[in-house]
Amino acid sequence: ALDLRAGDEVVTYVARNLEPYRGFPEFMRSLPEVLRRRPKAQVVIVGGNEVSYGAPPRGGKTFRELMLAELGAALDLNRVHFLGRVPYPLFLKVLQVSRVHVYLTYPFVLSWSMLEAMSAGCLVLGSRTAPVEEVIRDGENGLLVDFFDTAAIADRVVEMLEDPRAFADLRIAARRTIVDRYALQDCLPKQMAWLEQIVRVSSAS
Repeated sequence: ALDLRAGDEVVTYVARNLEPYRGFPEFMRSLPEVLRRRPKAQVVIVGGNEVSYGAPPRGGKTFRELMLAELGAALDLNRVHFLGRVPYPLFLKVLQVSRVHVYLTYPFVLSWSMLEAMSAGCLVLGSRTAPVEEVIRDGENGLLVDFFDTAAIADRVVEMLEDPRAFADLRIAARRTIVDRYALQDCLPKQMAWLEQIVRVSSAS
């Protein structure tokens, strides 16, 4: 059984499905270097093997299978743990033991999982893409990296694993961002008012 605790060198990655739109190949390609430089690091990956966005891979394989075949022996599978899709309580436990949470995405709809990670006080390394930059300010409430630069992703993850105390303020600021801007009690009235305005405009036309 996987026994990880807060304080361990845990790198987390979460997506509904493990696919290119969410930077799964780039994340996987960064891992051999991370694992080589951080011998105690463990990687926990949450996500299914279907395709939510974009085209499925050719040949009937999953993106997970393709990446494992590509990386081969370069990837220490004793320290890379695929959990598949998990219930929400387990998802939260994964976030609570995370030392570094990696979130990558195309310029596309932002995943709720990134907001959940920030709410849990995770130290998030996000891709420097439009939806992420709406929420994460580099060096203030998280860190940003180029989506396709797997070497930079690895370097950043290693840096974040090495000295978690250096990034403690970013964790606090990440949670504060969510509480201040995305708390349900604040967002829901605004959404209801927005819907009511749409209904009024539609009724008047």
